[in-house]
Amino acid sequence: MAIPAGTRIGHVHLKVADLDRALAFYCGVLGFDLMQRFGSQAAFISAGGYHHHIGLNTWESNGGHPPAPGTTGLYHLAIVYPTRRALADALKTLIAHKIPLDGAADHGVSEALYLRDPDQNGVELYWDRPRDEWPRSPSGELAMYTRPLNLHHLLATSDDSIPDRISEGPKDL
Repeated sequence: MAIPAGTRIGHVHLKVADLDRALAFYCGVLGFDLMQRFGSQAAFISAGGYHHHIGLNTWESNGGHPPAPGTTGLYHLAIVYPTRRALADALKTLIAHKIPLDGAADHGVSEALYLRDPDQNGVELYWDRPRDEWPRSPSGELAMYTRPLNLHHLLATSDDSIPDRISEGPKDL
């Protein structure tokens, strides 16, 4: 039995060491809205008024430490932005808040920024290119790749004089 095509990931729930610190990052930096809070134990945040995209809790992690390297667990959560311009604006916000990037990549199907939240959870911020622009092999199969993302070029997208989609290929920063 195949999973239905309309299936989607509903939300992610993260264990955090300090709820206020996590909210300062996810709401204060990334711009999510606080939908509900349960004291210092849990909070639910969203974009656009949805009940929650991300749950944050300290139930098993209050004051805890990130998992050690080489252990299993969450690699990253991915947050999809609606346009390239919105991703560029997110990058400007990260720069303004001095949030370092772990990396930035053009995957052909998407452009992505990689960073860490205050609890060292991996976070990917990205936008998807329209499906008709996804790279394909000569036989029509999806042909994703990983190339450096030109951050200067991405930042220029937030200028109103530059369109959301720029057809020029990726360049090294």
